[in-house]
Amino acid sequence: GCRQRIRVRGFRHAMHKAILLGVITYAVAVTASASIAIGSLSAPGIMAPRGMISGNAGLKLRGGADDSAVPTLKRVMSHQDIATEIHGEADTFETRFFAKDINEGEHRSLWHDLPLFEVDQVDNKPTGSLNFVCEIPKWTRKKFELATKEALNPIKQDEKKGELRSFKKGDIYFNYGCFPRTWEDPDFVHPDIGVGGDNDPLDVCEIGLRQIPTGSVRPVKVLGVLCMIDEGEADWKIVAIDREDAWADRLHDIGDVERLLPGTLGTIREWFRTYKIPDGKPANEFALGEKFMDRAFSLSVVHETHRAWARLVRGNAEEAADEKPQEDTGTKPSSKKKFTLKRNLSVPALDALKQVEGSMLNDETVLAEAMQKATIG
Repeated sequence: GCRQRIRVRGFRHAMHKAILLGVITYAVAVTASASIAIGSLSAPGIMAPRGMISGNAGLKLRGGADDSAVPTLKRVMSHQDIATEIHGEADTFETRFFAKDINEGEHRSLWHDLPLFEVDQVDNKPTGSLNFVCEIPKWTRKKFELATKEALNPIKQDEKKGELRSFKKGDIYFNYGCFPRTWEDPDFVHPDIGVGGDNDPLDVCEIGLRQIPTGSVRPVKVLGVLCMIDEGEADWKIVAIDREDAWADRLHDIGDVERLLPGTLGTIREWFRTYKIPDGKPANEFALGEKFMDRAFSLSVVHETHRAWARLVRGNAEEAADEKPQEDTGTKPSSKKKFTLKRNLSVPALDALKQVEGSMLNDETVLAEAMQKATIG
């Protein structure tokens, strides 16, 4: 009887221990899950310790200037390959949204590594959609943006005068972000505009029904474009819709948006006209008679900014080569610094990008096919 009581007590002790371990495991899992979501954003990700953000510890862009021994990209990335990894404490100056290749476990730049044109993963042909990087989800107001001056170009919340920026006007009415591998060149003056670009990737307003989380990438259909003049610089705003949105099959050009979704374009224009007024600034102005241009015109803007990005990357590679010590004297030759340092942008060397870039930018036939499919929609 005594041995039986001992066995019962031992069994109960083991059960209590197992239950306690299960509760602790569940609590850790719930805590980890909760830390993934920042605010109302539900992008898949991992909240890393705050200290990891310092110096981008552990984060390397494959093929960058500091990793010349690593081979070039083996394949074209897809939006399906990308997960969002969140570093730093939520709602702080250190918060960063990094892109991670889920297949190869490497961090990537949403600006430089992700192709502009989506390609089919089976036949490697363009689908007609373009990859949209979402920075600010609709119905939110935190001013997130691609960090073009930081390595790996994570998404961060903009800051001004020591404070994190949010739109004082209120929540934005559409998903807002940019196209990868585009650049609005300040030295390129569009003949219809008369001013240069704003030194950023090409902005996109996605008008679909769903809210897209910060850092997510979606294939979209280009519909039109609006040109805002911001402090004397051209700031193009592409209008697009998620390819899988319920309205996507009915919207083929900017006229369809006005006809089927009346008020949508006016709302976008008035948002950009007035969003700085609460900060004490004047209303923004627009070029081209404040008109939303059609799909064909929009794709010409995409085409030019895509080529401008290539010039930026090539210029950076040439600049890096110019800075290599000469073999005979060990001194650095002088250079005019026409690209990266002048623009203060973080642009990797060309080596890691040449394979994917060459598939379109150096092949006019393939590029023309991608543009044609994007035009047909």
